[in-house]
Amino acid sequence: MKPVSFAHRATLLAAAVALALPLAAAAQNIAMVNGKPVPKARVDALLVQATKQGQQKTPELEKQARDAVVLREMFMQEAEKKGIAATADFKAQMDFARQTILINELFADYQKKNPVSEAEVKAEYDKVKAQSAGTEYRARHILVEKEEDAKALIAQIKGGAKFEDLAKKNSKDPGSGEKGGDLDFANPKAYVPEFSEALVKLKKGEMTDTPVKSQFGFHIIRLEDTREAQFPALAEVEPQIKQNLSQQKLAKYRDEIKSKSKTDYPFN
Repeated sequence: MKPVSFAHRATLLAAAVALALPLAAAAQNIAMVNGKPVPKARVDALLVQATKQGQQKTPELEKQARDAVVLREMFMQEAEKKGIAATADFKAQMDFARQTILINELFADYQKKNPVSEAEVKAEYDKVKAQSAGTEYRARHILVEKEEDAKALIAQIKGGAKFEDLAKKNSKDPGSGEKGGDLDFANPKAYVPEFSEALVKLKKGEMTDTPVKSQFGFHIIRLEDTREAQFPALAEVEPQIKQNLSQQKLAKYRDEIKSKSKTDYPFN
């Protein structure tokens, strides 16, 4: 048997590689649609977007992604047959979509490179906590539209009627009415000025003798209890604080771009 020459071996190797290339390319496709390959990369890209939105990468999700990509290829080919890709409306939508994707990527890139630090979160937490310090008041109220109705209810309560029952029956405040007028503990600053001013003058168990007028109508207020302001631990509110600070940073970045751009457009 003659030994195989180097040149012959090289020829055989080249032929083997040439035969393997179509197979390798085929491995990167998930299907053929009307003779056109559907690349696996589309499935991978779709899965990346799905996981970014919080979906778990499961076999079911991967199957859905493959199905969607093949269907999209079918629909896309049909749209191209009908000449939709050449229409002015399609081109305008594509231009708008391109702008949207570019802008989204710009802001995503900024947030990735400018994350909120633990020190920033702690500083914001301490600031909000300090602002929330003080006394919290637990109040009940009944809200009605007319002053005479409020006076009539005050008379009923003084005559022995239960505040809670009258609140459920008469209050126009949908949030507290069904709970007997209970507003739970809150900082007085959370209410409109007229309400908070009347509330802080009351002692535990006391009710306003006269209706309190505000932009919402007429209130009858009773103070249930007071306590020192409660504030959640940092770990409980850290995600929310981080998200708020991230949005604030992004808004500042947008303003910076706007301020340094030269335009004759009057925004104001």
